[in-house]
Amino acid sequence: MPDTSPLIKLTGVTKNFGDNHALQGVDLDVARGDSLVLIGSSGSGKTLMLKCIMGLIHHSSGHIEIDGREIGTRSDADRKALMDRFGMTFQKSGLFDSMTTWENVAFQQLQEGMPAADAKHLAIGKLAAVGLESGTTDLFPNELSGGMQKRVGLARAIASDPEILFLDEPTAGLDPIMTNVINELILDIVDQIGATVVSITSDMSSLKVISSRVAMLHEGKIIWDGLTENVENSGNAYVDQFVHSRAEGPIKMAVQAF
Repeated sequence: MPDTSPLIKLTGVTKNFGDNHALQGVDLDVARGDSLVLIGSSGSGKTLMLKCIMGLIHHSSGHIEIDGREIGTRSDADRKALMDRFGMTFQKSGLFDSMTTWENVAFQQLQEGMPAADAKHLAIGKLAAVGLESGTTDLFPNELSGGMQKRVGLARAIASDPEILFLDEPTAGLDPIMTNVINELILDIVDQIGATVVSITSDMSSLKVISSRVAMLHEGKIIWDGLTENVENSGNAYVDQFVHSRAEGPIKMAVQAF
């Protein structure tokens, strides 16, 4: 029988920073092959949740399981093997300014001792997969446009052909045309490598393209989880306000006076 258990499972996950209860009992399942988008206001805990799943930040309580195994009970070798199954893009690309494009893409492989010539060859192939020509290989991040930097970050995320891909605001700050380009690249790459994807986005047009499922995080809790096709008619006042960009609603935003 096929394995129908979730690939990623969060049960009652909390994360506290002193008196700040950033995550307050998160429950979430992500199936193999799923493409889930997390939405929510700034500061709701979306990026923190991704970092907890990856083990970059230790959660305070609850359970985070990958393939049915708690991430915190794994040996160092198992944790290393688990991290090798992940790929991630960061909000602002997260490129190293002192490294060339190809060195950024093959950063993990270089750290693990892959010969430079082999690492560069790998990087060139991944750059081509995100639509960047060989002329960008030896450029530094400050010589690239914002859209090109996003592509390089995506190329680095897929350099090891990850099983699980985490995308943190992959189209933030891009114009509508480049946003569509990046969205199509994400779809093509996911189709090629067959990854399970968990994304964060505030761009509703991107959400409709790259996800099959949406979950909303508010004040550290998942308050709605459903199919993307239902997100605009969710019946949830918080989701409705967020996806329709309404100022009025249950989500109260602090406004600073100048």
